[in-house]
Amino acid sequence: MTETPNSPTRLRLADLSQREPHRFDLAGDAPLCERIIRALDLSALRKLSFTGTLRAAGKTDWQLDATLGATVVQPCVVTLAPVTTRIDTQVTRRYLRDWHEPTDADEVEMPEDETSEPLPTVIDLEEVLTEALALALPDYPKAPGADLEETVFAPEGVTPLSDEDTKPFAALAALKDKLDNPDD
Repeated sequence: MTETPNSPTRLRLADLSQREPHRFDLAGDAPLCERIIRALDLSALRKLSFTGTLRAAGKTDWQLDATLGATVVQPCVVTLAPVTTRIDTQVTRRYLRDWHEPTDADEVEMPEDETSEPLPTVIDLEEVLTEALALALPDYPKAPGADLEETVFAPEGVTPLSDEDTKPFAALAALKDKLDNPDD
């Protein structure tokens, strides 16, 4: 079996000190940013930093505490114009030796501590960074002033369905109007 050597982004836990925290500082160099842009389907990624510590938590567990900073550019969901967002967030991961995967596939509740994960042999900081950034991204980035306008489609001679018609009480309101004005 080949041992995985430590690198700036891949840390083999067996090689790290149990007494001293391991400090890391990943700066957004061009190759790293390009990999993340492709992985997350971003338009651009600037000012990327991921700084923190990885330390032993007890005899068998580990904890990662970091600060993630990034400036991302995504397409607007309405106009596809570029939308720039600044992200500054704290990242915590607890790697537990006794972590157990939920067994009932039909009904799985969210764990109370969403920062806990099973203890790996190697922690890939680039993977943690990419996951944390993906979770922090806006789901629906929207450019300032970009609004969806109402679009109406219907064949000739048919009254098109509007947004108001699809509201729960629109049919009741129309019926009330018809009863109030039987001559219309």
